[in-house]
Amino acid sequence: MRQQSIKQVIVAGGGTAGWMTAAALAKLLNKDIKVSLVESDDIGTVGVGEATIPPIRTFHKLLGIDEKLFMKATQATFKLGISFENWHKPQSDYIHSFGMTGKECWAGEFHHFWLHAKKMGNKDDFGDYCYELQAAKQGKFGISPHNPINYAFHMDASRYAAFLREFAENLGVKRFEGKIERVNKHADNGFIKSLLLDDGTEITGDFFIDCTGFKGLLIEQALHTGYEDWSHLLPCDSAVAVQTKGTPEIAPYTRSIAHQSGWQWQIPLQNRVGNGLVYCSRYLSDHDATQLLLNNLSSETLTEPKIIKFKTGRRRKGWNKNCLALGLASGFLEPLESTSIHLIMTGIIRFMRLFPFTGITQHAIDEYNKQLQSELESIRDFIVLHYKVTDRDDSEFWQHCKTMETPKSLAHKVALFKETGRVFLDDGDIFRVDSWVQVMLGQGIMPDQYHHVASLMNDQELSRFMQGIKQQIAQRLQQLPTHRAFIEQYCPVDT
Repeated sequence: MRQQSIKQVIVAGGGTAGWMTAAALAKLLNKDIKVSLVESDDIGTVGVGEATIPPIRTFHKLLGIDEKLFMKATQATFKLGISFENWHKPQSDYIHSFGMTGKECWAGEFHHFWLHAKKMGNKDDFGDYCYELQAAKQGKFGISPHNPINYAFHMDASRYAAFLREFAENLGVKRFEGKIERVNKHADNGFIKSLLLDDGTEITGDFFIDCTGFKGLLIEQALHTGYEDWSHLLPCDSAVAVQTKGTPEIAPYTRSIAHQSGWQWQIPLQNRVGNGLVYCSRYLSDHDATQLLLNNLSSETLTEPKIIKFKTGRRRKGWNKNCLALGLASGFLEPLESTSIHLIMTGIIRFMRLFPFTGITQHAIDEYNKQLQSELESIRDFIVLHYKVTDRDDSEFWQHCKTMETPKSLAHKVALFKETGRVFLDDGDIFRVDSWVQVMLGQGIMPDQYHHVASLMNDQELSRFMQGIKQQIAQRLQQLPTHRAFIEQYCPVDT
């Protein structure tokens, strides 16, 4: 390996991935390294990763980002979960929320008590015992130290990149404008030496971070890292995206609406709505997908529909030699569970924890790649769950999903839950047990058993326990304003 100390880090590509990376490195490692970023104004970004999950708030706290300023700058709204409509079967729906459901004990989570209560005649839905889920259904939101709530954001991804660019440049990040014409490598070991821009500028560095999108100019075209194709597990390969005017009511959740060949997203921002249709081109043409999306919009369009092609999967190495791939350059998992920005964030943090200040070692590379693979495979399994475990068979697409290959890790998790009601997380799982339970129940899996400890309560104790949780949620909900009312007071966008 290369024992040269790392002093100059070059980020290739801007967008969300590039500027998140530059901002984090400059803020947290600024005294030890110099960070530069190369991007071209002529190269657009995909820019549809507009929904997030709660750990982004931790990332912002780490960087010292003011939440209100961030939300104003990105026209952001709050997100309490995702509403999955028509996934289990047509006309069905459930919410995968961010909050904890009920109360857990040493032997297991709350769903065991809910299953026992259900057997004893309780008619309540599992989600009736989750504060965030009920707030989402009622269109309410509020932040208070006395009434905590677990949330993420909907935001304008392009504005987020611009916000982080200003943040990073204020910390000393130097931006180079131009297209990368050639990636130069050291003849002796194949490590990247420099980037040659279209105007003749040569940018040398010790370490390079590839944020060049699907092309992977460094990680793939220069280093030939290889790609592991997951399209046999996640068959959708296309998306069409369009923005529409804002609506009077702003739901504090993302909508994911399944259709005959994929699904449609709806992401409400303060001044507009992000819309898109993810589909499998074997079963739906680009033209028909565009028409289907346009026919299912709730307000007037602001942009022309944009077609995006992708192949689900991952680079065989996220870190190869002196190059790290982040964002779309590292692979693609469709945005069903809003994990795209999260994967950029965890990649940055993992890299900084293993940062090769005094030289690159193979063990550091191997550890990064091992953790990345585990994380990606766990998210992949969670997304496959939505497609595979369904009662839908009303189209060729859904018939294919029901019969397609299932990862062994997912098959085991589903079988364990069906047979015993237990869920155990893998090392790379970013979703908690509550998330797995909400989605598995929502997709129609009802466990055959539950933990015996739940049946140790007598009927009166169980009833008091369950009713106490619901009453507490109802009291907390009364304190909340509507989502729009809170936004207008907390972080209104200047008009």
